[in-house]
Amino acid sequence: MAKVLVVDDEPNIVLSLEFLMQQAGFEVVTAEDGEAALARVADSAPDLILLDISLPGISGFDVLEQLRIDSHHQRLPIIMLTAHGREVEREKGLALGADDYVTKPFSTQALVEKVKALLAEDA
Repeated sequence: MAKVLVVDDEPNIVLSLEFLMQQAGFEVVTAEDGEAALARVADSAPDLILLDISLPGISGFDVLEQLRIDSHHQRLPIIMLTAHGREVEREKGLALGADDYVTKPFSTQALVEKVKALLAEDA
């Protein structure tokens, strides 16, 4: 069973993403900020990360950047989640190495399909 790490500081979003990913057949681990996310990845690397950009402490962009510097996590699929749909943020996320970029609110079905597609590519 593939493991998905959900990183978001809004408990209701974490709960809904956790439920959604479990319903799709994934094991789910959560983190409420960037530091916790990096610790979870170090503990037991997930197969994919759903990463919010606006986090307390270090931002999702910083987490992404730190993971991409580490050779062990350069190929780890990461989907950025954001409430900001500005093109400049999308370009920054993709330039830093995100595999995809999803704007909130998003279609749950489309998100599950993106997750499955990225995990299939990685398999």
